[in-house]
Amino acid sequence: MAYASISHWTATEWNAELEAIARDKFVPLIMSVGASRVQMIRTGNLSFSVVTEYPDEAAANAAQIKVAEIRAQAALELPMTMASMDAGGVFASG
Repeated sequence: MAYASISHWTATEWNAELEAIARDKFVPLIMSVGASRVQMIRTGNLSFSVVTEYPDEAAANAAQIKVAEIRAQAALELPMTMASMDAGGVFASG
């Protein structure tokens, strides 16, 4: 069964350069540790969520140390803070 995490972030600023860094640097980093799909979704003026999908829970668990390092790196390099994170098995999708 597929597994996904959803992290919720707040930023202090937003611009095209920051979006490019997220898209060109951080999405590939997350993919490189075992994610099968990563979506960064702008949910407000200065907020966004990251939906990361894995083939299964074992792959997600194996990636967590590296993902935590990537999140910490993102928070250091970009004007943003992770507010919360949820994860679980995907029971339906389209």
